[in-house]
Amino acid sequence: MGTLSDIDIRNWIKAGEHFDMRGDGDGLYLSYRENFAIPVWRLRYRFAGKPRIMNMGSYRDLSLADARRKAKELRARVAMGYDVAGEKQQRKGEARAKIEADKNAYTVAQLADEYFERMIVGRWKHPNIVRARIEKDIKPAIGSLKVEDVKPRHIDDILKAVIKRGAPSISNDVLRWLKRIFNYAVKRHAIEYNPAAAFDPGDAGGKEKSRERWLTGAELVRLFAAMQEANGFSVENGLSIKLLLLLAVRKSELIAAKWSEFDLDQGVWYLPAERTKTSSAIDIPLPDVAVEWLRELERLSCSSKWVLPARKMQDRMLPHIAESTLSVALAKIKHGLDRFTIHDLRRTARTHLEALGVVPHIAERCLNHKIKGVEGVYNRHDYFEERKAALNAWAALLIQFEQGHTDKVILLRKSKTVT
Repeated sequence: MGTLSDIDIRNWIKAGEHFDMRGDGDGLYLSYRENFAIPVWRLRYRFAGKPRIMNMGSYRDLSLADARRKAKELRARVAMGYDVAGEKQQRKGEARAKIEADKNAYTVAQLADEYFERMIVGRWKHPNIVRARIEKDIKPAIGSLKVEDVKPRHIDDILKAVIKRGAPSISNDVLRWLKRIFNYAVKRHAIEYNPAAAFDPGDAGGKEKSRERWLTGAELVRLFAAMQEANGFSVENGLSIKLLLLLAVRKSELIAAKWSEFDLDQGVWYLPAERTKTSSAIDIPLPDVAVEWLRELERLSCSSKWVLPARKMQDRMLPHIAESTLSVALAKIKHGLDRFTIHDLRRTARTHLEALGVVPHIAERCLNHKIKGVEGVYNRHDYFEERKAALNAWAALLIQFEQGHTDKVILLRKSKTVT
C-alpha cells in the first residue's frame, strides 16, 4: 500500500498546492510544479548503476491505482534489463521521424501532377483528357498513397472500379496512363518497379474494337423526345448534344471552345489547328439553327469567354465543363435505346450525310477527316460551300427528327434514305 491517496491529490489540486516530488513508494512519485496544469506521475529507477526518471503521464490520464499498476509493470521490465525511459524516448523519436517522413512523402498525387506538367503540358494535343483520367480515376483511388506503397492490387482495384461503372475503354485508357506515370517514377528513381507493368488490356476493358453504333432517324426522334422529358437535363446539355450531332465535331472540340473562335453574324466557327485531332484548322459553316443554338448558349454563358463554362467549382479548376459532363448527362436520359456514346454521334452524322446524298469526300471533310490518297496530297480545296450545303440539309433533317418526323427527307443526290 502506497503513501498517497486520491483524496489528498484532489485537495492539493483544489488548493493549488504545488510541489516537486511526493513519493508513493517503490520509485513512484507525483510532481505538481507551478508550471503544471495537472500533477504528473514519474518513476525513479536505476539502470546500469545510473539514476533514471521516466514521465508516466498526468493524473488526468492515470488515476492513482492506474499509476501504481503501470509503475509495477515498468519496474518488472527494468528488472529484466530494459531501460524503459530510453525505450520511450526511442518511440518518440521514431514517431517524430515517421511524421517528418510522411510530411515529405512523395505521393501518387504529386507524381501524377509532376508527370502531367513535365510530360503532357505543351506536348500532348488534348491534355484535358489526361487530366480527367488523373483527377477522376487515379487520384481518388491512390492519390494519397506514397509512390513506393502502391502495389499491383491497387492497380487492379482501380481498373475493376472503372469497368464496374460501364466504361471499359476508359479502363484501358486509365491503365495506359498508370503505366506511363509509374514508368516516369522508375526513371526518376522514386520506385524500383512499375506496379502496373504486369497488366494488359485483358485485365482492363479488353481489346478495343472499332465501333459501328449510329442512331437511325427513328432513334433520334426518341432521343429528342426523351431529352425534352428528362428531369435535371439542362438546356446547356441539350443544346450541346444537338450541336455535336449537327456539326459532327469531336466532344473535346466543343467543350473547350471559346467565343473568340466564332463569327455568329457570318455563321462560321474558325476551329484552330491546335484544338483538332488532325492538327488541321477548319472553318465550319454554321446552319441558321446552329447559330440560334449558339446564341442561346452565349446568353447562358453569362459573359464567359467559354462556350460551355464550368458550372461549379471543380477540383481540377477547369474553366469549361469537364470531359465527362456530357457523357454523364447523356447516360441519365431514359430513352430506352441500345447503348451509345457521345462519340457515336459523329458516326450518326456521317451516316445520315451519306443517306442525304452527300458525296463521300464532302462528308469526310464535314468531320474534318483528311482526304486520303493522292487526291488528299494535291487537293487543298476545303469545299466550304459544299460543306455548308451538306450541313444545311442535315440541319433540316435534324429539325424534322426533333419535331417527331422521319419522312419528307430531301436528298442532295440519289441515295438510300436511312431512317
